[in-house]
Amino acid sequence: MLLLFPDYATAARTLSESDLDAGPPGDHGPAVTTVDGGLFIDPLRLDVTWNGIPLRLTRLERAVLAHLAEAPLRAWSHEHLYRAAWGDTWLGDASALHATVKRLRRKLRDAGVTIFLESVRGVGFRLDTQGAGVVMAQAPEPAPG
Repeated sequence: MLLLFPDYATAARTLSESDLDAGPPGDHGPAVTTVDGGLFIDPLRLDVTWNGIPLRLTRLERAVLAHLAEAPLRAWSHEHLYRAAWGDTWLGDASALHATVKRLRRKLRDAGVTIFLESVRGVGFRLDTQGAGVVMAQAPEPAPG
C-alpha cells in the first residue's frame, strides 16, 4: 500500500487517526511516533525527520531516540536504554550510552530540533518537549475471533 499526502501535518494527522491495517493480524511492529508536531520517528523504515527534513542518525542514535519517544513520555533508565539500543546485557557502564546521547544531542541541536534529551540524575534520560504531546500512529488491534 502506498500513501501520498500533500504535507507533513496532513500525514501525521491522518496516520494518527487511521484504522489502516499495517499487515497481517498480530504483525504490527513498532509504532510511528510524532513528537511535538515536528519530530517524526518511523522505526520500521528507519526514518527520523524534523519538519520533513531527514536527520542522519546512526542505528544506535535512532534506537535511543525512539525509546525515549515511546508513550508515555517518562524517564528511561540507563539499563533500559542500553538494552533497547544495543540489544545486550548492561554491565553498569553507561559511558557508551552517554557518548551516543552526546552525539544525538549535537545532531538534534544542529538541525534546529526544539526537543531536548534531558539527563535525570541517578536514573537515565527523558525527552523534554516543553509540554508538547505525543501522538502514536499504529495499526489497530486485530478483532477477536
